[in-house]
Amino acid sequence: MSAHATLIDELRRHALVIGDVTLTSGRTASYYVDAKRAILKPAGFRALGALVAEQATAWGAQAVGGMTMGADPVACAALAGGFDGDAFFVRKEAKQHGLQRRVEGPLLAPGTRCVIVEDVVTTGGSTISAIEAVLEAGHEIVGVISVLDRLAGGADRITAACGAPYRACATIDDVYPERPDA
Repeated sequence: MSAHATLIDELRRHALVIGDVTLTSGRTASYYVDAKRAILKPAGFRALGALVAEQATAWGAQAVGGMTMGADPVACAALAGGFDGDAFFVRKEAKQHGLQRRVEGPLLAPGTRCVIVEDVVTTGGSTISAIEAVLEAGHEIVGVISVLDRLAGGADRITAACGAPYRACATIDDVYPERPDA
């Protein structure tokens, strides 16, 4: 089975939750995809790592990362999947102690070619926050990758925010094609 097919299977089996939920965006939905339930299991992690490492390498990236929590397992999977670069995490705000950094991890040289990663994209808000922080830190965005896109407009907002290509490893149509709002 391909990495793409494996990831979709893992998302269906472990991450799809049917029931009313409130999303990060504040919107309500009749289903939820908790991608971490799938990508923090061996098969999902390996499949995701292969997909993200391949795309980040194709874009000539030197580092992968994004908003902490959603991006953390995705960036780590890329490293485990063979991406030959650095990983980083973006805090919501700079720490008030220590080095007071917002972009955490190895020090990235000015102009580092970065791929922003995210677990699930709905409106793109947290991804755009990560994009803004990485650009503010003086780096270049060469692409954005999400584990899953809910197809709710986030892709267009993300592309507009950074002018770089956006790829979803899977969409809600792949994982839950029979959903009521399809």
